[in-house]
Amino acid sequence: MATEFEPFEYPAATRIAGVDEVGRGPLVGAVVTAAVILDPANPIAGLTDSKKLSEKKRNLLFDEIKEKALAWSLGRCEPEEIDQLNILQATMVAMQRAVAGLAVQPDFVLVDGNKVPQLPMPAQAVVKGDLRVAEISAASILAKVTRDREMEVLDAEYPQYGFAKHKGYPTKAHFEALAEHGAIEQHRKSFKPVKRALGLD
Repeated sequence: MATEFEPFEYPAATRIAGVDEVGRGPLVGAVVTAAVILDPANPIAGLTDSKKLSEKKRNLLFDEIKEKALAWSLGRCEPEEIDQLNILQATMVAMQRAVAGLAVQPDFVLVDGNKVPQLPMPAQAVVKGDLRVAEISAASILAKVTRDREMEVLDAEYPQYGFAKHKGYPTKAHFEALAEHGAIEQHRKSFKPVKRALGLD
């Protein structure tokens, strides 16, 4: 069954890329972005905001998007870049990287949220874009699955922090682990709770 997207006036462009990010809020790890150009001749059923899907469904769609999309690309900014730039600027840079990595150049880019990075082609922000634009939904799924898997890898290395459960977000369990064990290299040192754990605030 195809997902019913809210009405959205698409620009008159032949190749539209959707862009979304995951990981602005966490205290650890990269901010991950994705850019996706879907193939109108090869539709994907069930696309919606990645947060509204079960993990199993996200993983299935992740593979299907990579297989069926005309082009897809991931971008990222690492914790040290986030600390240098600030999280908003780092997100914009990661989005630029995702768009630059597309094998097919889009005519137009639709970005989830209310801010657009500087790009070499026209672009527009779409509030709640992951619910309104299939391309943005696809990007949100690629970004979320990629980042969640990275948190699982980090969890295997540092099981005492519970990264697989909270994915690096500022939860009570994460605060307690920071207080007890301090920060690891992948923590964002410019974020207040991490500064506090390191005695830098």
